[in-house]
Amino acid sequence: MGKPTGFMEYERKTKEEIPPKIRLKNWEEFHLNQDLDNLRTQASRCIDCGTPFCHMGLTMSGVTSGCPVYNLIPEWNDLVYKDRMRDALARLLKTNNFPEFTGRVCPAPCEGSCTVALNSQAVTIKDIEREIIDYGFEQGWVKPNPPKTRTGKTVAVVGSGPAGLAAADQLNKMGHTVTVYERADRIGGLLMYGIPAMKLDKKVVLRRVNLMEEEGVKFVPNMEVGKDIPADKIKKEFDAVVLCGGATKPRDLSAEGRNAKGVYFAMEFLTKNTKSLLDSNLADNNYISARGKDVVVIGGGDTGADCIATAMRHGPKSMTQLEILPKPPLTRDPVTNPWPEWPKILRTEYAQQEAIAIFGNDPRDFSQFTKRIVSDNQGQAKEIHTVGIKWEKDAQGRFQPVEIAGTEKVRKADLILLAMGFLGPEDTVAYQFGVERDDRSNVKAAYGKFTTNVPGVFAAGDMRRGQSLIVWAINEGRGAAKACDEYLMG
Repeated sequence: MGKPTGFMEYERKTKEEIPPKIRLKNWEEFHLNQDLDNLRTQASRCIDCGTPFCHMGLTMSGVTSGCPVYNLIPEWNDLVYKDRMRDALARLLKTNNFPEFTGRVCPAPCEGSCTVALNSQAVTIKDIEREIIDYGFEQGWVKPNPPKTRTGKTVAVVGSGPAGLAAADQLNKMGHTVTVYERADRIGGLLMYGIPAMKLDKKVVLRRVNLMEEEGVKFVPNMEVGKDIPADKIKKEFDAVVLCGGATKPRDLSAEGRNAKGVYFAMEFLTKNTKSLLDSNLADNNYISARGKDVVVIGGGDTGADCIATAMRHGPKSMTQLEILPKPPLTRDPVTNPWPEWPKILRTEYAQQEAIAIFGNDPRDFSQFTKRIVSDNQGQAKEIHTVGIKWEKDAQGRFQPVEIAGTEKVRKADLILLAMGFLGPEDTVAYQFGVERDDRSNVKAAYGKFTTNVPGVFAAGDMRRGQSLIVWAINEGRGAAKACDEYLMG
């Protein structure tokens, strides 16, 4: 594939980024597009590796390795190298409904299992994917392509996040008449309100939604199923239903003083900021501001990073990110974390880079446990008390946090954002549809079948599997659409 000696001749070169101090002045995407010559050079680093682990899409040691939508990565890398961009686009769209989303916000588990990464730096798969689809839109190659015939079958999709959009897109292509219900005022779910605009421009989301509308998908925003419209009405009016409501129940902090003013869940903070930005460019002040505040983000994942980046654009007084897990190593451990597993190493994401640029130090503090939040006499948070921990196995062999004496810290904090993950879906939709839940409260539906205990009702995405990656949501939306089509057509 590509140039046989490309991986030996050329170094990995990712997209250029607007420097942190400059990009902090706005809410625009900060990755710059590559020119086609450099893109072909990077694609040439993809090798004829025999077994391309990059698109295996497996879970290894509890973490995704390879591409869950099974992108034909070596094939479209070869086509890019040969300057056959339109063919590369066609090959990419065979497996991925929304490469413009994954090319921006997916953590790229494909690169972790790239064969070149065995003894060099991985191929820039994510960058190349994004460039293919962006170039396709720019050239006018991505056009509405509605089905030539309709089956006469109707399907309701509940939720317009990546799983819901993928299910709707596939079902529509199959000729079914699809209606997507979304409780927010804009379509996109997590893509619209859960991810900041500088990481995923909302015009990119709207571009895809508009395309799907032109292809025949009907979107109904401001309509909460189970509240504004009962589940029984949905089941009566549609031949099938696909539940894609996400895992939106946040994990809470069980610490003294949790109910202080100034403590918010991450999604409330992110959603209000993005909505205000879209509604009025923040002029309406209907958002949670970090300006002039001592900000503490609890949680070390992508959501925590997005909270940091959002707060940094307000102009905070200080920034701290607390992580309960130990600091990862700088390089992969070949014994405990061998290739092609996802490399569990320390990564400094865009948000931490921005905090470092302004404050001069990495905002992260690892192995920290929150003991209490202290408020002033008006109930406003002013301090957060933490203690260092180490992880030890209990009698049952399970790792438990153990406090380390003498490591207590008191930090100023008048804005505390909880980004500790999600526990599962909210209860209303599952209860009204009468679907069974598993022991983690997710809708019970076997992977690959996606069928619930209620005939004609399917489940996909985080609502079925729990909190996961956008690329897994697309995988599940596609799979649920296939199962739904088989149910409808016999």
